[in-house]
Amino acid sequence: EQTLSFEFEHEFVQNTARVKSVDMHPTEPWILLGLYSGTISIWNYQTKTEEKSLKISESPVRSAKFIAREKWIVAATDDKNIHVYNYDKMEKIVEFAEHKDYIRSLAVHPVLPYVISASDDQVLKLWNWRKGWSCYENFEGHSHYVMQVAFNPKDPSTFASASLDGTLKIWSLDSSAPNFTLEGHQKGVNCVDYFITNDRQYLLSGSDDYTAKVWDYHSRNCVQTLEGHENNVTAICAHPELPIIITASEDSTVKIWDAVTYRLQTTLNFGLKRVWSIGYKKGSSQLAFGCDQGFVIVKISEGRPQ
Repeated sequence: EQTLSFEFEHEFVQNTARVKSVDMHPTEPWILLGLYSGTISIWNYQTKTEEKSLKISESPVRSAKFIAREKWIVAATDDKNIHVYNYDKMEKIVEFAEHKDYIRSLAVHPVLPYVISASDDQVLKLWNWRKGWSCYENFEGHSHYVMQVAFNPKDPSTFASASLDGTLKIWSLDSSAPNFTLEGHQKGVNCVDYFITNDRQYLLSGSDDYTAKVWDYHSRNCVQTLEGHENNVTAICAHPELPIIITASEDSTVKIWDAVTYRLQTTLNFGLKRVWSIGYKKGSSQLAFGCDQGFVIVKISEGRPQ
């Protein structure tokens, strides 16, 4: 049995205000930061310089995403506003507030003009930017803060949410009630992502119980619990190119797991305190991490089998 081996090179480390959100542009060498200070910032990780920066609120930015096909940034702040900017000129397109509490997460539909927001008001909302950013649907069913939302890449008419009520819920765009609920974490769930291996679909989740879980999407069973973090798991994803799962935590570490055997491969500590977010893009071996004291871009290469 060959063991996977990966090498991790810190390509770019930058100290900044606390980074709550990172997103990598699909074609440009840009990383979008959402900062606790209320600023959004675009860094070029090839030239290692900040290209653009704008303070959009006195409140923290918890989620900021590129909408590359419109040349937009969409960002959510603790004053309950969703802000949309053109990133060429950093001009405001629109700003609106319909949630009753902090907005934790935004997800952009891969093809349709939709954004979903997840909030501490326990509701998810679907926005249609072709219809003047009108709210098309409210998704209700969680009984605590909704921490993250993620579209299903295989079927983007469905999406998943993670909540501090300890559950994951799966939804369809055309129904306000959840399709089904996954329960098994001992505490609140902070993050959710999809991953596909051998044509089978799974969900990933990370929790305040210090664990991450892998769920079989079809049988709805937890097939693996990833243990090893010493504090809340804040972010999780499967790498789009490499067979690894990445978890980030308030214990200041990132852990890399084999996506087939679920064995822990390595633990990374960037010295930037708590890690809040993970960014990646298709076709790239890079990962971005947002932390208390800045952000880091890591390049991953597959080493020789050990």
